[in-house]
Amino acid sequence: MTALDFPTRKDEAFRYADLAALAPLWPVPVEPIRVAAGSSAALTVIADDATHAVARDLELTIEAGASFDLHLLNVAGAYGRLSVRAVLGEGARFHLGAAQLAGGDQTVEIVTEVVHTAPDATSRQVVRSVLAGHATGNYLGRVTVDRGAIGTDGEQSVRAMLLDRTATANARPELEIYADDVKCAHGCAVGELSAEGLFYLASRGVPPAQAKKLMLQAFLAEAFVGAADGDALNAASLAALEALL
Repeated sequence: MTALDFPTRKDEAFRYADLAALAPLWPVPVEPIRVAAGSSAALTVIADDATHAVARDLELTIEAGASFDLHLLNVAGAYGRLSVRAVLGEGARFHLGAAQLAGGDQTVEIVTEVVHTAPDATSRQVVRSVLAGHATGNYLGRVTVDRGAIGTDGEQSVRAMLLDRTATANARPELEIYADDVKCAHGCAVGELSAEGLFYLASRGVPPAQAKKLMLQAFLAEAFVGAADGDALNAASLAALEALL
């Protein structure tokens, strides 16, 4: 697929995308970001346009010994797609904390590809989704470990919470490993709020609606631990959450 070819369902990264909503935005311009060797940088992206579709494509190059913290909040009202490709040099560190919320007939998605090209790089990805109504939330994430990238440490933690059983969560964490002596793991879960947790809060005098809100706030906050813009991210995610409840 060239830069100008419009994707189809056969393209893995667009398997669950809202192609009709994406079409007016195509081609999505690539936003290159380079983190120089030995340096540190951070970026926060909040996709919160209430009426227009949003699509962004970030391409990160994290050089030897550099570190980059990326935090995403996807609450775009019409359609939101955030795509990230990160290429890690020797000893580089990449952390992604992302959350997405949707209700009604919305589709939101986060697509990531993390490539370990050299030894001793570390990547962490934490993705949390809250979905209501007939919304669809997608996460497609691949971690690739190239030949010779020994000492790689890669991890994906992907969880989605369905507020209604009519909502849909699609998740595909994926590992592609071509080197020995690496440590890679991924975990994925889709479920509902814990009845035991709700009962515990109710037994402490917390009203059911407030208990539900508190549990979901805590769930989303897992994605923003350590974020420099944590207050802004938590405030924006709370506003989106209140619109769903």
